[in-house]
Amino acid sequence: MGVLATENEDIRSLREMIIYGHKGMAAYAEHARNIGSEDLDINSFIYEALAATLDDALTADDLVALTLKTGGYGVKVMELLDKANTSRFGNPEITNVNMGVRNNPAILISGHDLTDLEQLLEQTQGTGVDVYTHGEMLPAHYYPAFKKYDNFAGNYGNAWWKQVGEFEAFHGPILFTTNCIVPPRSEEVRNRIFTTGSTGYPGCKHIVADANGKKDFSEIIALAKTLPAPEEIETGSIVGGFAHNQVMALADKVVDAVKNGAIKKFFVMAGCDGRMKSRKYYSEFAKKLSKDTVILTAGCAKYHYNKLDLGDIGGIPRVLDACKCNDSYSLAVIALKLKEAFGLDDIKELPIVFNIA
Repeated sequence: MGVLATENEDIRSLREMIIYGHKGMAAYAEHARNIGSEDLDINSFIYEALAATLDDALTADDLVALTLKTGGYGVKVMELLDKANTSRFGNPEITNVNMGVRNNPAILISGHDLTDLEQLLEQTQGTGVDVYTHGEMLPAHYYPAFKKYDNFAGNYGNAWWKQVGEFEAFHGPILFTTNCIVPPRSEEVRNRIFTTGSTGYPGCKHIVADANGKKDFSEIIALAKTLPAPEEIETGSIVGGFAHNQVMALADKVVDAVKNGAIKKFFVMAGCDGRMKSRKYYSEFAKKLSKDTVILTAGCAKYHYNKLDLGDIGGIPRVLDACKCNDSYSLAVIALKLKEAFGLDDIKELPIVFNIA
């Protein structure tokens, strides 16, 4: 039944690779559409490729070709989302993000959809309610469009899998926008959780947009006013915002650092995080890297090393956070631009190593 109904393991594996690729593609296409950007060619390919996974006449060679084509469209959809985000919210900038808390009631927003954050910030202005990001929403602080909101207080907590304990300490309402929900341990926390977009959880209020795409967050704001301010679980700040446009602004500095030997190697450590204890590997790996190396990161795996005190190289932080998981696209653009800056024939000639979570 299901996946195992395909007896040939090569055919089965290639079909699954294509399907996994399309899950990511569909998510990014939805995020882009929420901002008003769509590419019908991407949509057509999704139909074409999914239908092909049911075609028993296709050989392993046919499916290898389709897997590579899926990868090409994966890059295309990430480029679409990158342009959608930056055209509406501006290019990410180097930003210090507060990890502490203020003494105001607050709402915690988690996930990927920046349009939901924009509407929440607009509706909380002047209410005395602060807004904090969690998990994959951290990079929102890097976009210029959100810097004008004085109640955009900082980032609270870490990757998605730590949310159970962190949500108990936050005290205020939590808004999920297209991301992972861990079942809450208590009814008290469940009563503070709201969902929107593709997320949902039994017993939690789901907020739907009207015909114009507007969402009414007044119930969340009213609840926040009745609850205590967040409990402080961290202090200090973290720096991020090194998407491709920002890194290219520093290109001369980066190229010089490589040429004079100050930077010996780049390690791309992007991807997703998980709760398994074995994931500590990524923190240990980052700590053991020599001080002449730089980590390029995107996605929630960043929480394994973005709070480590790894220092900098001539003013260039040793952890360059490009943004969300879809901003792995930025890391590809950065690599291609560096290849061009060094006058190389092949990207493989760059001092880049990949250690993907």
